[in-house]
Amino acid sequence: MTPLADPRSIAPEVVTGANLVRMTVNLEVSEGVGTIRLDRPPMNALDVATQDRLRELAEEATRRDDVRAVVLYGGEKVFAAGADIKEMRAMDHAAMVVRSRALQDSFTAVARIPKPVVAAVTGYALGGGCELALCADFRIAGDNAKLGQPEILLGLIPGAGGTQRLARLVGPSRAKDMIFTGRHVRAEEALAIGLVDRVVPAAEVYEQAHAWAAKLALGPATALRAAKECVDAGLETDLETGLTIERNWFAGLFATEDRERGMRSFVDEGPGKAKFL
Repeated sequence: MTPLADPRSIAPEVVTGANLVRMTVNLEVSEGVGTIRLDRPPMNALDVATQDRLRELAEEATRRDDVRAVVLYGGEKVFAAGADIKEMRAMDHAAMVVRSRALQDSFTAVARIPKPVVAAVTGYALGGGCELALCADFRIAGDNAKLGQPEILLGLIPGAGGTQRLARLVGPSRAKDMIFTGRHVRAEEALAIGLVDRVVPAAEVYEQAHAWAAKLALGPATALRAAKECVDAGLETDLETGLTIERNWFAGLFATEDRERGMRSFVDEGPGKAKFL
């Protein structure tokens, strides 16, 4: 397995006064890949502190030049089994009116990382865990993965983007099936409906996700950012506006060194040999 270690990474524990505080999400950098690692045993329940930490690290991964691609990972046994229900149960309507915006903003910060993002999904990815995986550009699932939006079983609906991102990914009918029933979708079915993009042995999930992200990290950063924004923004608007976004980015890339390097390499050495770092 690719090591999760780098001297510039955020340590899992920090000292605050006389107290030792353990972070429930950490950012670790290797080979240009920033791994945003959930670390709240046993099930990586997404409490308020973890949600806020996700936002902070998504924003840091966006800023850092040494992070050129991102992997979302929950560990070998579980990705994230959803919200912290005990914490959520204590919230009344007024509290959730306030909190729901911050909840969505945390996940949106992940979705808006302007770099390739790969979710490495093992075990359960339920509720908020499934919604977090939906924020990635590409999802690699272990053969033991189970994904779902079981909020309906609590008398709720998904609140961190599930009703929107899931429907855009797998279509409205399949999304409604999952959301209305709250059922778990195993890896094979998730692959068949387009909820995940690859299924591999569970022990290989992180290694393959990191390898894929590391490959993308070698690409032209500005062009990758442009491609991601064109696809994501284009899906939210009409075709004509989407084409305008594409046209502006396409022309703008002609001002970049990566474009010059890529075309020069193509002419001098043939296709696919340009180095962009």
